Amino acid sequence: MATDESGLRAYIGSFTSAGGPGLTTAAVDPESGALTPLHSTDAVANPSYLAPSPDGRYLYAVSETPDGAAAAFALTPGGPELLAPAVPVQGADPTHLTLAAGRLVTANYSSGSVSTLPVRADGTLTGPATVLAHEGSGPRTDRQEGPHTHAVLPDPSGRWLLSVDLGTDSVRSCTLSADGALTVRAETRLRAGSGPRHLAFHPRGDLAYVVHELAPMVTVCRWDAGAGALTPVGETRLLPDGAAADGTFPSGLVVSPDGRFAWAANRGHDSLSVLALDGAAAALVTTVPCGGHWPRDLALHPGGRHLYVANERSGDVTWFTVDPATGIPARTGSVAAPAASCVVFA
Repeated sequence: MATDESGLRAYIGSFTSAGGPGLTTAAVDPESGALTPLHSTDAVANPSYLAPSPDGRYLYAVSETPDGAAAAFALTPGGPELLAPAVPVQGADPTHLTLAAGRLVTANYSSGSVSTLPVRADGTLTGPATVLAHEGSGPRTDRQEGPHTHAVLPDPSGRWLLSVDLGTDSVRSCTLSADGALTVRAETRLRAGSGPRHLAFHPRGDLAYVVHELAPMVTVCRWDAGAGALTPVGETRLLPDGAAADGTFPSGLVVSPDGRFAWAANRGHDSLSVLALDGAAAALVTTVPCGGHWPRDLALHPGGRHLYVANERSGDVTWFTVDPATGIPARTGSVAAPAASCVVFA
């Protein structure tokens, strides 16, 4: 558990099936943001996405495999220690996870479902999973033949869980009952064929930004926490004028702690888009090279000064220093991280 910035650790997830080491722990320099790898474990196959517990004592990982599982690690001075064997989520290829109301919740891409697992007081997971199956499809028959849940996260009020579905071009607002069952209360339709992938909230909690994988754009939505209603109010293209959309597949998006900027990663174009946020408007400022190839995800240092990009196909994590006035990131370093898929901090 980190008690100050000097003890902050970065945790890098990777695909073991593509040669990645699994879960890597790295020290974080409090001034430069530089990462120094300390420890790796392949105790879980394909820990492609990670989520620390709020108290910093535990780290949770999906196992993005056809059988689908999730695992809990204790964060110790010697590195993460697997608490128990991974627990099946009863869904295929979980790609994202979050913690909510005493449950671990996973978004299962290939099966198009969301699963919840109880979290015990000692941080361990138990089953069986409770599963909500999505329904529907989209116009892109090559990618949207059925539902493909790509992300799930709580809203800032903690009353709702939002699941982002690439296959159905929609975001579902759900409630979570005491027994772990999810109930869909509303479904927001987004542009047909756009393939929504991830969502991030503005720090005020009244706006949300949805990044799309099948179209290089972000949809700005108003969020009503009372009703669980997500209302699209605008779209912003993530590529500069003249850049072809074909071959570009946006992945992650993060918002600055002060709510002035957002950054999106673009695979294929291999860039970061810088967005200036003003009310319900999001304007593209510029794009900068991501420092590698195929940026699968990006993360912001808790202090907001440094941005980290997991470049999956070039096998590295690159970090940038963010200009606080313009939001434009400048590349300042990188570290080898084969088949990197995400970075989180605890």
